[in-house]
Formats: sequence, C-alpha cells, structure tokens
Amino acid sequence: MAHTVEKIGGTSMSRLNELRDTLFIQNGKAEYGRIFVVSAFGGITNLLLEHKKTGTPGVYARFANAEDDHGWLDALNEVSSAMIAAHEVVLEHQGDIDQATAFVQERIEGARNCLIDLQRLCSYGHFRLNTHLLQIRELLSGLGEAHSALVAVLMLQRAGVNARLVDLSGWRGDADLSLEARISSGMDGIDPATEMPIVTGYAQCAEGLMREFDRGYSEVTFSQLAAQTGAREAIIHKEFHLSSADPKLVGEGNARKLGHTNYDVADQMANLGMEAIHPSAAKTLRQSGVPLRVTNCFEPEDPGTIIDDQPAPKPAAEIVTGLDIIALELFEQDMVGVKGYDAAVLEILTRHDVRIVSKVTNANTVTHYLDASLKSMRRVEADLSKRYPQAEINSEKLSLISVVGRDLSGLHVLARGMNAFAKDDILPRGATQGPRNVDTQFILQREDKDKAIALLHEEFFCSSEAETRMAA
Repeated sequence: MAHTVEKIGGTSMSRLNELRDTLFIQNGKAEYGRIFVVSAFGGITNLLLEHKKTGTPGVYARFANAEDDHGWLDALNEVSSAMIAAHEVVLEHQGDIDQATAFVQERIEGARNCLIDLQRLCSYGHFRLNTHLLQIRELLSGLGEAHSALVAVLMLQRAGVNARLVDLSGWRGDADLSLEARISSGMDGIDPATEMPIVTGYAQCAEGLMREFDRGYSEVTFSQLAAQTGAREAIIHKEFHLSSADPKLVGEGNARKLGHTNYDVADQMANLGMEAIHPSAAKTLRQSGVPLRVTNCFEPEDPGTIIDDQPAPKPAAEIVTGLDIIALELFEQDMVGVKGYDAAVLEILTRHDVRIVSKVTNANTVTHYLDASLKSMRRVEADLSKRYPQAEINSEKLSLISVVGRDLSGLHVLARGMNAFAKDDILPRGATQGPRNVDTQFILQREDKDKAIALLHEEFFCSSEAETRMAA
C-alpha cells in the first residue's frame, strides 16, 4: 500500500504533545508509511513576517522599512523567545529542550548576522535593499518550519519513533534547486515504510515559493511532495472539521461535517477566505489524481472529509459562509459601448495586489467586490480618479454571503435565500448566481452577515424541505 503525505497547521503544531499518542502513535505503535509536512508553531510566522490578519509588522516588515536597527533586532529577539517558549510547552525531556533551544539560537544568530551584513552592503550606492527583500522574506519564513520540524522529531524519537528531519529550507546551502529537485534531494534514501519523515513546510527553491504563493507556501510544498512521491492520499490535519457553516453562528448541533466534496467546492471556499487548501496546491493534487482528506487532528477516529474530482450524486447545498468585502463602484455615463474600462480597473487592482472576490457590471457601472484593506483601497481610488477624472468612484464596506455546493441545480437557492431574508427584514444589496450552479452569492450590510448565514443555513440544512431533499 502506498504512503500518505500529511500536513499539520500551526495552531495544531502548538499542541504537538497532545498529538503524539493519537496522531503519530496509535495503539502504542508508531504508524509508518506516513510523511508529515509541518508548519511553524502558531504565531511564529506572524512574528517573522507580519500578522496575517492585522498586518502588525514582524521582523521582515520592520527590516524592510527600518530607519534604524532597533525595531527589527527587537522583533528578532521576540521571535527567539517565542520559539523557545513554544518548544518548552511540548517537549518533556530537558535534553531535548536544550537541543531545540541551541538550534533556535544558532538559526536566529545566523539570520541576524545575514541581515546586518546585508544592511552594511546596501549602505554602498551600488547595492539596493529592495532587490533582496524577497530573498529576506524566504530566509525568515524557513526559520519557523525548520524549528517546528526539529521539535517534532525530538519528541517522536524520545517516544521510540524512527523519525527523521527533512529540512528543505536550504539553510546555508549553496545549491539553487527547483522545487522538484529540492524535494527529491531531501527525500533521497528515505523509506517511509520504516521511518517517519518530518518535512519543513517551507522549501527553498529557484522558483521562490513566496514570490507566487506567499503565506500559502507550506500547502504548495505539501501538495508537490504528495504528487511527486505518488502518495495514496494527501491529508490535512486541522483543529476542526470542514462543516456546513461556522458552528458558532449556527449552533454546534446544527453544523454538519461535509464528509465528501470536490475540488470545485474547495476553490469556492478559498475564494471566500474559508480555505481548505490553497488553490494552487489543490490544482497539483487534482492533476496528479491524489485525493485530499481534511480531518480534525484531535478526533483521529473520525475519517473527516474527502475532496476529490467526483461530481455530486444529487443536488445539495454543502456550505454557507461569508466574507467582509469592499464594494468598489466605478460609474461613468460615457461607458456605454466603450471598451477598456473593465480592463483598466483590473490592471490597477492587480498592480496594488488587491484580490477580487466577485464583480458585476451594467451599461455604465463596473462594481468589484474586493478583499482588501482600506489603505490599499485609497491607492486604488486615487489611480482610478487619475485614469477617469469624470467618473464617480465609490467604496463601501459590505459582506458577501455564499451558498456553495457541487451541484445547486433545481434548489432555487436565489429565490429561497431572498425569501428567507425578507421574513427577517434583511434587504440584500445584490445577489448573483452563475450558470455553473456551484455557488449563489448575496451582498448585504456587514451588520447582517452573521444573521444572514444563520438564516441561509436554517433554510438549506434544517428546514423541512432541506430534510426531505437530504432524505431523498
């Protein structure tokens, strides 16, 4: 039987000691035939780069914008303390703790010296710091995963597991390898049937994972490893199940585990910020024919949810979720019959790295629903005003709620959703459903988002009509 490739996220890694005897060791015996890809401990990558949600600067952001050394040096010291605190929680043996601490100190000191040398080099006019920023981001990213992988290996070896560290971070390496070659080199000579490889989620490669995937790099490494080694199955261990909605909004007893869905639905989830897997990673798995399983790592007896390329056996809603967005509206009376407006807006949004969630157009208006910060939006609006000085440009904070499923045909999602809202005096600002019948979107005021999700979930999962359809 072929092996599996399994990924553990940062939040779960912070509870690594709780997973030793349930996920890695089962019934007192190490389960081989499994390759684990690990993320950094929870919060470490935020400290190394910047906070993923709030944007609070970490080492990278402070170094890139440094007016003096104190900010980024202090931030690097904070990372060192946080790493040591993380492994002191999960490791029991003092020898293992000392080894992990020495590892952190060596890597942090190496990174510090590298950044100081680079700063000194760029003090000469022939060198520019901005040409090296991407490499700095890559270097810092690898610190977190290398640390967590080592800690996992120390913990497992102490428990009698034949675990091996596979460090793909390229630390002090001089080879400029492709991702495929980096993985092949790291896995060379390893037999998953008799040992348990613990692989860093970050892989240094010639393509530069951060350039294209940024914080999604660990899932790209995970999927490439699964495809490249011919895994029987790729498994992502999260701290929750993929459910029909957020249990906090619809009630623990009402949320339903998906159980089975496909990559089309996974893509829609990613578009709405409810990411089961990075779209590029999903593409790699889909094209290589490797099914993905998403499990709750703290419920190892539950098989979780399978994601593959199979269509739905019958039409059904599977998920209701929402995302806070900003609606960017460009109104120009002379737009009718003139080409180029949409392309111009897209070019500006791309230049400012603003993500488009959805859009709608009519004769003289183009409206994009965006996942963006207000800071980015101010820049976008300024560029649009220069391009179209006669246009009216407006931005508004809204929310997008979506009902998603492999096949929504015949469910009258649009009509039933609007009717459910009307009963509770919620007036949507817009709604749309494409011909592919995999999602229906409703645009609402932000204050109505949570209530709207609960109403739609009630309609499609808990109502008598929903129950009848599911029974059929």
